[in-house]
Order: sequence, then structure tokens, then C-alpha cells
Amino acid sequence: MERLLVIGVDPLASESPDGATLRHSLALLDALYVLCPFTELVRLGLYALPVRGPSRFFGGEWAVLDAVRATVRDVVGYEPALGIGEGLFCGELAARANVVLAPGESDQFRRAQSLDVLGRRDLATVGRRLGLHTVGSFADLAPARVAERFNRHACQLHRVARGELSELPSQRDPRLGERLSRLRGESAPRDEQIGFFGQRGAGDERAEAAAHRVRRRLGPDAVVVATLCGGRLPQDRATLVPWGSPLARRVDAAPWPGQLGTPSPATTLAHPVAVRVRGKGDVSVRVDARGSLNTEPTSVLFSSRSPHDVLWYAGPWPTVERWWALARRRAHLQVVLDSGQAVLLCAEAGKWQLVGIYD
Repeated sequence: MERLLVIGVDPLASESPDGATLRHSLALLDALYVLCPFTELVRLGLYALPVRGPSRFFGGEWAVLDAVRATVRDVVGYEPALGIGEGLFCGELAARANVVLAPGESDQFRRAQSLDVLGRRDLATVGRRLGLHTVGSFADLAPARVAERFNRHACQLHRVARGELSELPSQRDPRLGERLSRLRGESAPRDEQIGFFGQRGAGDERAEAAAHRVRRRLGPDAVVVATLCGGRLPQDRATLVPWGSPLARRVDAAPWPGQLGTPSPATTLAHPVAVRVRGKGDVSVRVDARGSLNTEPTSVLFSSRSPHDVLWYAGPWPTVERWWALARRRAHLQVVLDSGQAVLLCAEAGKWQLVGIYD
């Protein structure tokens, strides 16, 4: 993750009736642009800038901190809270504590924080009941266990706790950029719909401009798009390519015998989750050599304490690949659970795994 210098100015964190807060925030943002043109106003009272480039120019991170502190004092007259960490989440926590984390220390620092820093009071309350008091203890839970007990938003927070995401979903104010543009007197682009003849809309232009900015900052592989390729299984057919790269002219017209039919799951798991599939009488469901089930599935267990009844299923669809070398035999099963969630299960070597989730 990129090391960020996060600047907290508490007096600018709340709106004022006369609009002075927004004007002061814009003035400070313009002044910080002089030090680093990639400075962002994350939300009112919170700024962030990548520290790597400015530290080379000013002669080290501490020199950048001194320059930023002097700038904030000169422009708004307040003492800022400064911190440096890897990613926006750790950077803001470091700014609250006024500490500079050395490279590699952000993970330990993040894990030592209280569960309250994730911003969900209900998550912190349930976590304490389960004996989870720190971000690290919450991060140590398996993703499947978190998905069983909490909702999708909590799963995102779990990825932040594990360091897989660099910022919280609610850490930024998405409307702040438009307000600053209006304050500068810049005309906002009009929203347009794409017409019948394929003309481009304003949303496409904004998305391309944002992608160009990210690619200039982080390199050509920072922005990727999904494209379809040949394959039998959903996880084989989707691949990520750099945004803006030329599309392949050759269309994969291979028949792919044994290809799993539609619909395809909206989400495929890079790391499948082990599950247990049970039939009547708590009998383990298996796929025999002929590709048939030994019994009708009635429940799916993601853990020993949370079975889900099977309302409907389709399959199995057996697949045998690389018969000329190391043969790989798999069978897929589409299942609708009593929770309303539709999933794709895979049986291989006598074990079941969750490999896909349908919307």
C-alpha cells in the first residue's frame, strides 16, 4: 500500500452556517497543492497526500511534516494533527495519534487498535460478546465465519481489518469534490444519457478522466477491467487486463465441451471456502464415478453451528480435465439456500467447496 501523510484539522471538520468552513478548506487545499499536486480533501477537516514524492523533494518525511505544519498554520491558523501510515485507514489512525509509522509497522499498528475504529457500534458490541476487542482479533476470523454472522458491509470492514482494503467505505465524502468545483466557479458537466446511436455520456468522460489520473499516479497496471476468455468454469473465463489495452481481435470460438451453463455466478472466489453438504439422515452427499449424487442434498453447513436448508438444487455437472496428464475430476452443483442466497458448490476429491455466489 502507498504511504500517505494524513492531515487532520479538527476546526474544519464541521460545517459553518455562512460557508466559511468550505472556503477555508478550499484555500488550504490549494496551498497544499503547492507542496504536492496529488493532495486530496478526503472529507471536511481531513486531507491526504502521498509522501514518497514530496519526501524526495524536501529531503525526508520529517521535512515534509514541517512544511505541511507550517502551511496549515499560515493558511487557517490552526495546529494540525499529522500522521503517516500505509493506506488511508492507517494514515488517519496515525494522524489521530500524531505518530509516523515506519514502513512495515502499519499492520501491527492497525491490529492493535480497538474494534471501535471500524466505525460500527453494533459490530464492536457483538465483537466484545464474542471476546473480540481489537482489530487484529477480528481480522483473525476466517472470512466464512464473518459472512455467516454479519452482513456484507461487515465483510468489507473485515477486509480492511485484514489489510486487504486500504480504507473504510465511509471514510470519504463523495459529494465534496462537486461542492469544491462549484465554489471555484467551475461548470459541472451535464448528465447525459447514451443515445440510440452510441454517443458518449458525461459519466463516461468523468470515468475516463479518473482512470487516466489513477494510471498516471500508480502505473499502467493500477486500473484493470474484466474481459471474457475461453474456459469451462466461471473462474476460468474472467480475466483482468490493464485499462486502455487493445482488445483481442480473435474471438475464442472453441467448443469447450463440459462448459458450465448459464447463469454464471456474479462473484467467484479466488480462495474457495470449505463446506459440508448433507442429505436425509445427516448423510454426507458424494458424487460417484458416474457423476451422480448418492443422495438428495438437504442442507449445507458453512460451520458446525449454522446449517442452511436447501430449497432447490441443480446438477451435478461433472468435469474431467487434463486426462492426458494429471486428471482433475470435479462436479458442480447449483444450490438455493433457505436464506434466499444462490451459490455454486464444487466437489473435488470427496470434499465440497463454495466457489461462486449468484446475485
